Amino acid sequence: MFSHIFVGVNDFARALAFYNPLMATLGIEARFCDPSRPWAGWQSEPGPRPLFLIGMPFDEQPHQPGNGQMVAFLAKSRAAVDQAFAVALANGGTSEGAPGLRPEYHEHYYGAYFRDPEGNKLCVACHSPVG
Repeated sequence: MFSHIFVGVNDFARALAFYNPLMATLGIEARFCDPSRPWAGWQSEPGPRPLFLIGMPFDEQPHQPGNGQMVAFLAKSRAAVDQAFAVALANGGTSEGAPGLRPEYHEHYYGAYFRDPEGNKLCVACHSPVG
């Protein structure tokens, strides 16, 4: 469905320090990092797309977080959701909703919500029943 998702940042070094450990926790591999541009990307398995990208806005204007926009990453387990949430908060993220079941979405939806240091809203969700 998606070729790539791009999330704007103002402080690339701070954003990279947040996203590198988060992506590693989720098992999402880095594809490239170019601080001179600046931008970085991670790819899904088996790759090469879709890509998740962070970087300075192309128009060179300051990044502004959107209202009602969110990127949700898929986790393989509920424990991975818990771990990703902890890693996000430990690396400058802020909570928008602790890990837990959200049966209003569906019976097995287990997710956590947080913002990156730039204010972008993110989610990590697992859709599998505990097995």
